[in-house]
This record gives sequence, structure tokens and C-alpha cells, in this order.
Amino acid sequence: MQSIIDNARSFATTLVADPERAERLRALEAGQSPEVLFISCADSRVIPALITGADPGQLFELRTAGNIVPAYSGGPTGEAATIEYAVSVLGVRDIVVCGHSHCGAVGAVVRGDDLSSVPAVRGWLEHSLPSDAPARTVNSASPDMAEAVQRHAIAQLDTLRTYPCIREQIHRGQLALHAWYYEVHTGVVSAQRPDGVLPFPPL
Repeated sequence: MQSIIDNARSFATTLVADPERAERLRALEAGQSPEVLFISCADSRVIPALITGADPGQLFELRTAGNIVPAYSGGPTGEAATIEYAVSVLGVRDIVVCGHSHCGAVGAVVRGDDLSSVPAVRGWLEHSLPSDAPARTVNSASPDMAEAVQRHAIAQLDTLRTYPCIREQIHRGQLALHAWYYEVHTGVVSAQRPDGVLPFPPL
């Protein structure tokens, strides 16, 4: 924790040595106009700005356990509010759902893990169902696991289409949805094929 505090304390002074970056941050005072809503897992190994090289202001982020998007219910949730704001207020033109290798959430669903000791996690992961993969032993680094994560990312795109604001913008041709897969140990990013065939090819 101390290194994080130290970096936060010195952040403003480090900008003095990087006037170009400082100017970009000052420009954000006028508001934000991100290009992409980037939905990713809360896993600490997944850092959207690092993966994409995005500057502050380019990505509007939603991070959830397992990059899960709950189905639209019409009720107020943090996820629904974030999605609606990104699409209807900020006018993002693209949404990326990025799954990743060694995903504990997807692995737990695929294996049928007993999550009785973490009931909130168990309830949250139910949002990722239905899973078309039977419970089985899967190594977290195996091709089967990669395919499970990729299918899971595609399933979240289907869920996003249940949101009225998203359906409307897709119908207008003003919004595109993308499924990505990130390998945390290699840095390779893959994306869903237009024909939907798995596995995802590298970008």
C-alpha cells in the first residue's frame, strides 16, 4: 500500500517533467468524450489502459467480477447506469467486452465449483449463465478454458443487446459490439471473428 500512496503523493509533481501529458490532463477539465466503453474483469492483472495504450479520457470503463454484464431489468444498478450513461450521454461508438486467461470467475462456472462460502460471488456468477459447458475439470491455461472465456465474452454481448439504449443505437448504425480475449501471461489480445467461429484470432 505504501508504494501506491507514495506514487499518488508524487503524481502531480511528476507532471512537471512531462508538460505534454500535463496539458492533455488539463484539457480533460472541459469534459470527457471517450471513444469506447470497455467492459473487463476486476482482476488486478487486467489493466485496460495498459492493454490498449489509451490516454485518460479515451476509455469509459466498467469492471466487474468475470466481466459479467447482468441482464437489463429496468431497475437501477451500477452496471446498468454505467452502460446507459456511456451510450446515451457520452455517445460511445464501440463497446468491448474483454475476457482474459486464467479467469477465476469463468473457471468456477465451468468447473461447477462449490461457492457456498462466498454467497455474493455465487449469486453474481449466476448472471453468467446459462453456460453451455458441462461442469468438468479444466486447467486454467488450457485451450478449453480459453474457449470457455471467449464464449463467455460473446454471451455478454448478447446480454448487452437486452439494453434498450444499446438496441436503439445498434439499429441506427451508431454502435458496434466487440468481444476480446486477453492473455495475461503473453500480452496477446484476440478478437471475435465476424463469422463467430472460435477460437478468436489475434488482433
